[in-house]
Amino acid sequence: QVQLVESGGGLVQAGGSLRLSCAASGRTFSSYAMGWFRQAPGKEREFVAAISWSGSTTYADSVKGRFTISRDNAKNTVYLQMNSLKPEDTADYYCAANKGAGQPSNPRRYDSWGQGTQVTVSS
Repeated sequence: QVQLVESGGGLVQAGGSLRLSCAASGRTFSSYAMGWFRQAPGKEREFVAAISWSGSTTYADSVKGRFTISRDNAKNTVYLQMNSLKPEDTADYYCAANKGAGQPSNPRRYDSWGQGTQVTVSS
């Protein structure tokens, strides 16, 4: 397993941007698929985006065209660039690691989770 630490959350106005980072421990980061999930108060955790070890990406329909996931294997870090933010994007955002093929959207496929970072978008 890898240890994951998210950062970059905060308060932003609607239409603004934030970049979340997730730093991973360990020397095998490049072999992991990485995902971002979010959970709003009173709601279930939902998939946001994922990137495979080779760089293939998948996005939830609700964020497609606004969010971009990327990774820097030299820095053991995965990013989530969030543009054109909406109040409905308000949630705690979590990164997760999966030692497997593809870029899964099912949270049960992920083995390690960070503690989360809070994103609040005001209208």
